[in-house]
Amino acid sequence: MSLPRYPNYKDSGVEWLGEVPGHWGVAPFKTQVDRNDGGVWGDDPDGINDTFVLRSTEQTVDGRWRMDDPAPRKLTESDVKSALLIEGDLLLTKSSGSSLHIGKTTLVSKEIEAMRCCYSNFMQRIRTKTSFLPALAWYVLNNDLARLQFDLLSNSTTGLANLNGTMVGQIVIPVPPVEEQTQIAAFLDRETAKIDELVAEQRRLMALLKEKRQAVISHAVTRGLNPDAPMKPSGIEWLGDVPEHWAVCAIRRVISAIEQGWSPECHSRPADDDEWGVLKAGCVNRGIYDQQENKALPAELGAAREYEVCVGDVLMSRASGSPELVGSTALVTSTRPKLMLSDKIFRLCFEHLMDSIFFVAALNSRPLRSQIEQALSGGNGLANNLPQSALLGFFLCVPSVVEQRAICVFLAAETNKLDTLTTEAQRAIALLQERRTALISAAVTGQIDVRGAVAA
Repeated sequence: MSLPRYPNYKDSGVEWLGEVPGHWGVAPFKTQVDRNDGGVWGDDPDGINDTFVLRSTEQTVDGRWRMDDPAPRKLTESDVKSALLIEGDLLLTKSSGSSLHIGKTTLVSKEIEAMRCCYSNFMQRIRTKTSFLPALAWYVLNNDLARLQFDLLSNSTTGLANLNGTMVGQIVIPVPPVEEQTQIAAFLDRETAKIDELVAEQRRLMALLKEKRQAVISHAVTRGLNPDAPMKPSGIEWLGDVPEHWAVCAIRRVISAIEQGWSPECHSRPADDDEWGVLKAGCVNRGIYDQQENKALPAELGAAREYEVCVGDVLMSRASGSPELVGSTALVTSTRPKLMLSDKIFRLCFEHLMDSIFFVAALNSRPLRSQIEQALSGGNGLANNLPQSALLGFFLCVPSVVEQRAICVFLAAETNKLDTLTTEAQRAIALLQERRTALISAAVTGQIDVRGAVAA
């Protein structure tokens, strides 16, 4: 969409902002704010007349509501009166452990007002004057126009980014006439909705590609490549029929050894190139080895060289804070030296009848993932932790080594096609999000004149 510029501009007086339309104002945000106050937290709920207190977790990074599990709290009448949210209020995160979240802002809708929500003391409630439209303020606060100023104003010397009401009021913003604010907000609502739908389409495509990838792998490692091959019952209900000449056995039959590493107290940073590092469980997330997922080993401890990871190793996460990542398995195709196993990672060694690449594909297939998930959900101390005994009892299909390698060649080609399409979708999303950000910036700073576009 090609949009005109305004007929005339003036110097905003702010170096980073440059010129703004000649009839616009430029002012600190505080001049457009009627209320700018912190929230409440209250006491633990008792189930009687509790009040939802909204937190940063109810907000997405891009300023949307995520009302999955709002926190009920016991508030006094005074607390409720001071912090009750109404339609048009803006709720801003002023304290967060991540700079991605500092300053993110949500706009209170009729639905949120109807829930009778208050907000926590880690949030700031902004209520604008009639001279500045809340809908436009939402676009401004979630755009780099405000976010970059928040980054400069926030205090992150302790590693925790912080804003306060004074800082929020200090950001400098362009101020169009109110009628024009309505037009800009309406234009952005319409155009960003179009972009958001295109992003959603790309994300749906990525989800389908992920499902397709999983299905291709699962079919290949349980049915093979020959659709006309004679089949036989596997003897396992959830597996069904398998090629007649394949074996079905417990993993213990194909593994010759399992090693676990060492998890000493490490530095929180990754190891430098000349330092030893200890791999974190996340180094094999989703079947891809990532050598950057490590922590530097203190020099005084000394390395356990027998745990150094080498090219060709097959690594498996045995524990994770996320159950869906337990059992993630990856082949090490390249790695820097001086990286050690932690005790949250298995290194697997195989008998001669098992190809390591085929095994990785099998472990990341649906049949094996379902066995892992069932083991984890079975309790008995297995939650988020996969013992060797459970792993060794899982079943998998074992074709001949020659056929395993043929399947691996096929899967490399097929998954590469799907991964390329996924990368293209990710690139499209990035471009659309850049376009969205640029469009908002141009509209709220007056670099484009959208009045005609709204009238059209």
